[in-house]
Amino acid sequence: MPGWPSQLRVWLLILAQVMVSGSWGGALRQAPCSIGSLLEAAKLLKLKAQLGPDEGKQKFVLETPKGTRAYSPRQMAVGEKVFDVVLSCFKRHGAEVIDTPVFELKETLTGKYGEDSKLIYDLKDQGGELLSLCYDLTVPFARYLAMNELTNIKRYHIAKVYRRDNPAVTRGQYRGFYPCDFDIAGQFDPMIPDAECLEIMCEILRSLQIGDFLVKVNDRRILDGMFAICGVPDSKFRSIYSSGNKLDKVSWEEVKNEMVGEKGLAPEVADHFGDYVQQHGGISLVEQLLQDPELSQNKQALEGLGDLKLLFEYLTLLGIADKISFDLSLARGLDYYTGVIYEAVLLQTPVKAGEEPLGVGSVAAGGRYDGLVGMFDPKGRKVPCVGLSIGVEQIFSIVEQRLEATEEKVRTTETQVLVASAQKKLLEERLKLVSELWNAGIKAELLYKKNPKLLNQLQYCEEAGIPLVAIIGEQELKDGVDVPREDLVEEIKRRTSQPLCIC
Repeated sequence: MPGWPSQLRVWLLILAQVMVSGSWGGALRQAPCSIGSLLEAAKLLKLKAQLGPDEGKQKFVLETPKGTRAYSPRQMAVGEKVFDVVLSCFKRHGAEVIDTPVFELKETLTGKYGEDSKLIYDLKDQGGELLSLCYDLTVPFARYLAMNELTNIKRYHIAKVYRRDNPAVTRGQYRGFYPCDFDIAGQFDPMIPDAECLEIMCEILRSLQIGDFLVKVNDRRILDGMFAICGVPDSKFRSIYSSGNKLDKVSWEEVKNEMVGEKGLAPEVADHFGDYVQQHGGISLVEQLLQDPELSQNKQALEGLGDLKLLFEYLTLLGIADKISFDLSLARGLDYYTGVIYEAVLLQTPVKAGEEPLGVGSVAAGGRYDGLVGMFDPKGRKVPCVGLSIGVEQIFSIVEQRLEATEEKVRTTETQVLVASAQKKLLEERLKLVSELWNAGIKAELLYKKNPKLLNQLQYCEEAGIPLVAIIGEQELKDGVDVPREDLVEEIKRRTSQPLCIC
C-alpha cells in the first residue's frame, strides 16, 4: 500500500472493517483512525466474533483442588473433639509444644524420604532460596534440634503438611492434612520412651471410641538382617520393603509375583523371605526368632529382637501388650527409621466365627529415628529420637460415617445461653444483659433483630442446641420476679457449671 493515495488507503481499510464487522456504520466510524489503529481494531473485532458474545467473561470452577476439602461447621466440631482428645493426651504425658515453618529449604527435605521424595511439593525460587512444602513434621523437628543444639526434649506439634500424590479422599487421605506428632528426643535407657509412645497411641485410640484396633510393631534392624540372610541384594532393600508392606492388603502370592516379576528378585530368595515375613504374634514370636539358627547369627537382627523382647516386657507392665502384634511384614516407607517401627490399624469385625479380624486402614504410625538429627548437625552429633503421628483426617472420616449412620446431632457452637425478649422494644435491655454475660465469661448470644418474635428465638435455641434462654419481659423487669435481675449472672453460672457436651 505504500505510494497509494491516502484516500484510497483509508477506503480499503474501511472495506476490510466491513468484511470483519459486517457493519458499514462501525467501519465508517473508524475512518479517521491511522492505518495501524484500524488494523489492530480489525484483529480485535475478529477475535471477539470468534469468542462469541459472552465467551470473553471469566468463569470460575467452583470446587476445591483435587485431594483437598473444605470443612463445614459440623465437620469442624467433630474435628475439634478429636483434637481435644489428642492434645489432652499429649499434655498428660508432659510434652511441650513447638512450631516450625510450613516450608523448608529444599535441601533440608531432600534425601530423607526414599521413594516418597517424589511426593514433595517444590516451590518456585523465592528471593534466591529453593523451598519445598513440608512433607511431614519429623524432618523439620530434626532440623530444629540441630539448629538449636538441643539434645533433650519431649514435644508435640500439630500443623498442616503437603504431599503431591493421588489421595483416596473417601478414606480420609488428602494432599494437605494435619498430623498430630509426639516425639521424645534424648539419650535414655532402651525402650522406655518407645513404650510410652505406644501407650499414648493406645490411649488416644481407646478414648476416641472408633472401634477395635491393633498396633503392629517391627524393627528396621530385624528387616535388614532378614533381608541379608535371605540373600536380598542391598540395592533392592528399599523396593522389597515396599512390596512386603502390602501383605495386609493382598496375598503373599501377589506380593511374591511383584518381587520376582517387577523387581527382579530370585524366586528362591522370595520364598525364603516369605517364610519369615508372613509371621506375626507377640513376645513368644520374639523368643522363637531369638533361637532361629540363621536370624540369631545376624548382629543387626539380634539387637532388634533383644530390644523388642524388652519392649514387650514394658508393654505388659503398661497393660497394653494385648493390643500389640509383632508383624514381620511391617516396613514403613520412610528412609530415616533406624529401629522400632509401628503402625496402628482399625480392625473389621470377622464375618464368620473363627476368622481373624481384618485391618481396614492405618490411623497412626511412628518409630525410632536415631540418625536423622546427625544429618543436620555440622559435627554429625546424633540425638536419639522416637515418636508417633496420629492421622486425624482418617479418624474424622470414621467419626463422620458413624454420626451419619446414627443421625446423631452435633453442636457446632458452645453457646450456653440465648438472651431473648418476650415483647418489642427491648433491644436495649437485651444488649445490656448479653454484655454483662460476656464480661462474666459466659458464652451468650442474641438474635440480630430489634424486635424478634419469641417463637423464632426459641426455635433458634432448639436448632443450635443452646441449653438456656434468658427471656426479658416488661412486667418481669418491673417486678424483678422469677430470677432477680441482680442474681441472673450467678444463676446462669450455677446452671452451666457442668461441662457442656458439644455433640
